[in-house]
Amino acid sequence: MKVLVSLGRIAVFYALTMLALAAAAQLQRVPNTSLTNLPPQPPVFGYISTNAFPGLVFSNPMCITSPPGETNRLFVVEKHGRIVVITNLANPTRTIFMDISARVSVVNSSESGDVNNEEGLLSMAFHPGYATNRYFYVFYMGNATNYITGLHDIVSRFRTSAANPNQGDPNSETQLIVQYDRASNHNGGHMGFGPDGYLYISVGDEGNEYNTLTNAQYINRNFFSGLLRIDMDKLPGSLAPNPSAEFAVTTNYAIPPDNPFIGATNFDGLTVNPGQVRTEFWAVGLRNPWSWSFDPETGILYCGDVGQDSYEEVDIIRKGGNYGWASWEGNTSPPPGVNTNGQPVAENPIPPLVTYAHGTGTNQGNCVIGGVVYHGQRWPQLSGAYVYGDYVVGNIWKLTYDGTNATPPQQLFADPGISAFGIDPANGDVLYANLENGNNSLIKRITYSANSVGAPLPPTLADTGVFTNLMSLTGPLDPLLPAPGISPYDVNVPFWSDNAVKSRWFSIPNPNLTIGFNANGNWMFPTGTVWIKHFNLQLTNGDASSTIRLETRLIVKNSSGAYGITYRWGSSKTNASLVPAQGMDESFVINNGGLLSTQIWHYPSQSECLLCHTAAGGFGLGFRTEQLNRNFTYGSVTTNELSALSAAGYFSSPVTNDIHGLLALAAATNASFTLEYRARSFLAANCSQCHQPGGTAQQANWDARITTPTASANLVLATPVSNLGNPNNFIVAPQSPANSILLTRISARDLGNPLSLQMPPLDSTVPDPEDIQLVTDWINSLPLTGIPDVPVFNQPALVGTNLVLSGANGWPGQNYLVLASTNLTVPLASWIRLATNSFDIHGYFQFTNSIVSGNPSLFYLLQLP
Repeated sequence: MKVLVSLGRIAVFYALTMLALAAAAQLQRVPNTSLTNLPPQPPVFGYISTNAFPGLVFSNPMCITSPPGETNRLFVVEKHGRIVVITNLANPTRTIFMDISARVSVVNSSESGDVNNEEGLLSMAFHPGYATNRYFYVFYMGNATNYITGLHDIVSRFRTSAANPNQGDPNSETQLIVQYDRASNHNGGHMGFGPDGYLYISVGDEGNEYNTLTNAQYINRNFFSGLLRIDMDKLPGSLAPNPSAEFAVTTNYAIPPDNPFIGATNFDGLTVNPGQVRTEFWAVGLRNPWSWSFDPETGILYCGDVGQDSYEEVDIIRKGGNYGWASWEGNTSPPPGVNTNGQPVAENPIPPLVTYAHGTGTNQGNCVIGGVVYHGQRWPQLSGAYVYGDYVVGNIWKLTYDGTNATPPQQLFADPGISAFGIDPANGDVLYANLENGNNSLIKRITYSANSVGAPLPPTLADTGVFTNLMSLTGPLDPLLPAPGISPYDVNVPFWSDNAVKSRWFSIPNPNLTIGFNANGNWMFPTGTVWIKHFNLQLTNGDASSTIRLETRLIVKNSSGAYGITYRWGSSKTNASLVPAQGMDESFVINNGGLLSTQIWHYPSQSECLLCHTAAGGFGLGFRTEQLNRNFTYGSVTTNELSALSAAGYFSSPVTNDIHGLLALAAATNASFTLEYRARSFLAANCSQCHQPGGTAQQANWDARITTPTASANLVLATPVSNLGNPNNFIVAPQSPANSILLTRISARDLGNPLSLQMPPLDSTVPDPEDIQLVTDWINSLPLTGIPDVPVFNQPALVGTNLVLSGANGWPGQNYLVLASTNLTVPLASWIRLATNSFDIHGYFQFTNSIVSGNPSLFYLLQLP
């Protein structure tokens, strides 16, 4: 007995010793004191404007635009009836594209003295198929005879000369809308094609002031006080416009079948005749929507609506939206004198995104000019920002809007006389027209001064304090050792990075701050969280000795979101240098089995970092449940990463979930998961940061999150934003890879092409063959109906007296019912429910039923609720 007790004590001592050693090797949370050089906010440069095209002047410029897909031409619309084309933007030349000044009405014929009136040639728009059909459209004020002789709002289509792409044909005019207008102002007059391919046209309340012409809040009179949407291609399903007693309705356009007021019998609580409704309206209740634009990334439509005496406003235009004029000005009732007597009162008006009061302060003005959203690569501080201004005071502001919330407007600078904003097609810069100098007006460019404001970014990787052994490195295969408080991690399915080998670390320097865990959604990260990702590349595939260090990236979570920093190693063995804010490219020769090719590696700009590290994606992207639900080796101990993070105290409360019941993304080669789940895992890792409700690609209207079953993700047989000219194309077309837009776009590598199809739309220049094949195989496995097959039982197994039935094709966590019957022909309602259960995290199920001697044989059926 004594021996047994002695051995027991030895065993207990040994066990405790091993536990202590294991604990020392597991993930331990300690404070970090080395990352103090990372500023809470990235430095901000001062905003200034410069002459975009030195040596070129314009006469009262009203609109700046360019044809779809082009990068080397810019068009400027001049009020007196000329359209100017600027060719070769690197060495610009000004040429008259088309002159219709004889048709255009302007109150004052002096080109240098009429900057304040609102008549003239106001805008132009290019058809989405302009490259082949040569169609463009203009909005101008001109005299006409249309029931009444006098001033009219005219929308016309023209065509570019077949012989000269820089020459519009003034004799090709086809009039679409010709509407009598009793006043010279409040014409709206801005046009553009939406991502849906339809033409949108803004129209004011006809003019004068204080709604004296009483056009607000009517959808059954004429084209005033709103935004129109028409089909220039008269596609199948589109409708003819309703006739009018006030102007001639042409047959040169059609009404899109989903326009909001088709068939309306009631508006603002009053009865209307659907045959008299102007079904062209997309939105109503606008006073003078001088300029508006779509965000090309999100599809959000921003509109600047000029106010009366007190407030200016920017609206987010939605289908069927009523924006309140003349019942409201901004967020308040209109000022004294506005005529609302006997007129309908706006029901449920949509409040503005932002308003500002009249005045001369940095947050004030007198005439809003709607702007554009910046998606260029040169200025990261403007990335995703809506830039707009005020004509009178000249303030130019930026704000960001995520589909729900907007940041407070920030003034950039002031430059009175702003009439229009546009985008430089060569680089994405924001341009604006300034018409204060009449026929000597300029097109200006928003840029930054050389002097930054705020703490600078660390100039080298060593200055960041991430690693402790940089100076002792001898080659690319030496491990990088992080400072205390910076811990390694790995993910189940990495984002594709052109065959680069990646290593990852993270840090929450203050141990008193924690992560908010979410089993099925984004985690909540405290300010100060830092993620580090390092990239190596083999110059000879399969040869580790050919490895080079490429770059090390940092993402810093701050109070306003996050910012990114990129460091390039170049030829250095011991340190990396800060990449310029606008990013850079580098070429490498790759040896793949003796076949040499040139690979372009792109070091992302600071703004590009935020294209993927979005708020909708949770900023940390791979740092989430389904990516970290995997084993990882900490020192000599291998354990689940979620369990390790929880045990180390990184979460605000311990994770009590059954780890094995939580979702985990599956690699393309992990055959223990279904083919569908593996394909969806790839999409989750590479697409979900943008493709989800509230994401930056929400206009595409499909959901890449792994928590959304395929049947609910709007993927299979779903209509894409663009079908690339083939009506048989879908986002995913079952058993037809060639007709699956998703596959086409993840397979494309065409960066630099103005009509780039590539997805994700940045960085990568090398296709991802394994995952392209994975998605192809999944598409080929789908039923032609697009409806997922009901899971079927595999061959049942008899284990003792139990019948074991199993199968696949389910979605992890999805419920199913097991039904049984002795007769196959009875109605389904008569079958007996034996069990309710859910598919496991691999999409599989298993059901066991006891076989009792003498009981009749049963037929089994799996049913999805």
